[in-house]
Amino acid sequence: MARIAGVDLPNKHVDIALTYIFGIGRSTARKICETTKIDPHKRANDLSGDEIGELRNAIESDYKVEGRLRTEISLNIKRLMDIGCYRGLRHRKGLPVRGQRTRTNARTRKGKKKTVAGKKKAV
Repeated sequence: MARIAGVDLPNKHVDIALTYIFGIGRSTARKICETTKIDPHKRANDLSGDEIGELRNAIESDYKVEGRLRTEISLNIKRLMDIGCYRGLRHRKGLPVRGQRTRTNARTRKGKKKTVAGKKKAV
């Protein structure tokens, strides 16, 4: 089993297997296969040691993946919260950041519904 960037690649086509690494999607995986001249339809378990080394070198030199990328993302969010900009406040409150409506929907960010008691109308 090939291990790249701390991730065990599954026995799938190389271009699909590379997407199991955080920070590499389908198009990036295809570009990596192109630059290293590895057949994207070859299975990950069929890769030779040299080919795995080439993939590892290409990824480490050209792309931020896994831990480095996660750290950078979390630092960017922390910076937004520290400077107190609108996006930072939304992150801090756990609300959608990119302009989505919150009157309905937004359950992923807001969590499970908490019922608020209804106000009685003044007579």
